Amino acid sequence: MRHRTQRYPFVAGIQVAALDADARIDAHTEDISLLGCFVETLEPFVNGTRVRVRIWHEGAVFSARGRVVHSRERTGMGIRFTEIEPSSMPILDAWLTELREHAESQSSSRASARHV
Repeated sequence: MRHRTQRYPFVAGIQVAALDADARIDAHTEDISLLGCFVETLEPFVNGTRVRVRIWHEGAVFSARGRVVHSRERTGMGIRFTEIEPSSMPILDAWLTELREHAESQSSSRASARHV
């Protein structure tokens, strides 16, 4: 599966609740992008499950609705955000900006080390 936007490693607490069933998973994210995230869990929901997600990191809470777009048993599930709460968009933007800047500084540090 090809990702349309840059994904960044991002470990944060997440709660995923199925919208059409009485099921909930408390787990953590592995990565995040503008379009979705990957959740590490031993018992992922099946592909197509509509979900509500709440991600918390460093005091901020992000909320959205989404859909499970791929599920790997005993590994986790990829969730595509379908509707991000308006108050959560600035939170996601801030996280992604911080992650992008960190990735760029790591990349330039490695490049500088090779030229020494």
